[in-house]
Amino acid sequence: QVRLVESGGGLVQSGESLRLSCTVSGGVFRGNTMGWARQVPGKEREVVARIDDDGTANYHKSVQGRFTISRDDAKNTTYLQMDGLKAEDTAVYYCQQVWYYASGREFLYWGQGTQVTVSS
Repeated sequence: QVRLVESGGGLVQSGESLRLSCTVSGGVFRGNTMGWARQVPGKEREVVARIDDDGTANYHKSVQGRFTISRDDAKNTTYLQMDGLKAEDTAVYYCQQVWYYASGREFLYWGQGTQVTVSS
């Protein structure tokens, strides 16, 4: 059974940094796209960053230039370095692993989430 465990959330002040980690167990890490999404109460979960197995990264425009996603296949771990944090980055952050059905439709595994709170 695939299990994703996040860590690294916390309370910081505006302008500070945090690094989130997500370790995958029970499944395949290498070869799968990994991502980070966030959610605030009353809003839909939004993907903020993804990284393909070849290291190609894509970002939501709201975090472009401030967040960096990376992966260490030897450790089955993906990271989200968050710099220049703003109050609007406050959310529960979730790690995701992307799989695909033969049809091409996505299937996602999710972690349990870690709270990030940025005080202004």
